[in-house]
Amino acid sequence: MNRLSKNFTAGLFLLAIAAIAFWQAGDLSAGSFSQIGPGMLPRILAALTGLSGAILIASTYRQKQESLERWSLQALIFILGAVVAFGLAVRPLGLIVAGPLALSIAIGASSERRLIEILIFGLVMTGFCVLLFKILLGLPIPVAPWLIGY
Repeated sequence: MNRLSKNFTAGLFLLAIAAIAFWQAGDLSAGSFSQIGPGMLPRILAALTGLSGAILIASTYRQKQESLERWSLQALIFILGAVVAFGLAVRPLGLIVAGPLALSIAIGASSERRLIEILIFGLVMTGFCVLLFKILLGLPIPVAPWLIGY
């Protein structure tokens, strides 16, 4: 068994995320199941995340796993660049420009580039984000300030 397998490392990562979530939700009241408080959902999600991490770690002891590969520096740079580009572009250019811009930068992280699939995915995800964040949740995120205002 290779202890530095993909599943073992992912399990450790999930356990760390769960621990951080529990820590951050510590000041929130959980309430009870009849009167749910603001800390109930974060604690439940943290517990499920931690359980998933424990299951992944346990799976490394039962079957042979793929070993962890070296990380691609190119992929890391493109993904971080996409996040930074989105953050810088969303206010002045709006969500319908920032989303596809981030996607077009992020595809540099992959060795597989299928233009038609990426274009369809970008359009669908941008439409979904506008529907979810602007229309359903009513968040003050500009859609296209250069075209239709804020």
